[in-house]
Amino acid sequence: MPVNLHVRNVDDDIALALKKRAQANGQSAEAEHREILRRALAPRIDSEWERRAAALREATKGRLTIPSEILIREDRDSR
Repeated sequence: MPVNLHVRNVDDDIALALKKRAQANGQSAEAEHREILRRALAPRIDSEWERRAAALREATKGRLTIPSEILIREDRDSR
């Protein structure tokens, strides 16, 4: 059964950051709040994916990366 949750006395900069994050993720601030809470408190459903992602980040740490649009353009120009 869903429960309403109210949070009081949130700093303005935190509230603004939450709104910006929600907008960047294409959802309402309320939906973003639910997702943040779910990820922070729910059992680690995606733990295998997160472990593999962390391993990949560690393996590629410090490497120079080239944006994909540059690689695509170079490939198209070489044809």
